[in-house]
Amino acid sequence: MPNYTLTVFDPSGEKLLDETFTATNDEEAKEIGTAKLEKEGYSEHTHRCVTPDAKLLLFHR
Repeated sequence: MPNYTLTVFDPSGEKLLDETFTATNDEEAKEIGTAKLEKEGYSEHTHRCVTPDAKLLLFHR
């Protein structure tokens, strides 16, 4: 299974979360990434989730 990376930043640019997780496909990765953001309370922070080949799946600014 491929590894996806979820990164969250605070307004100053400091990383609040930088986590790698596995998923069977991009759709599952979006669901996992969204769930992690909601669980940690980072849904409204600047964040991104990328595929192993750097394709952007989730992004919020």
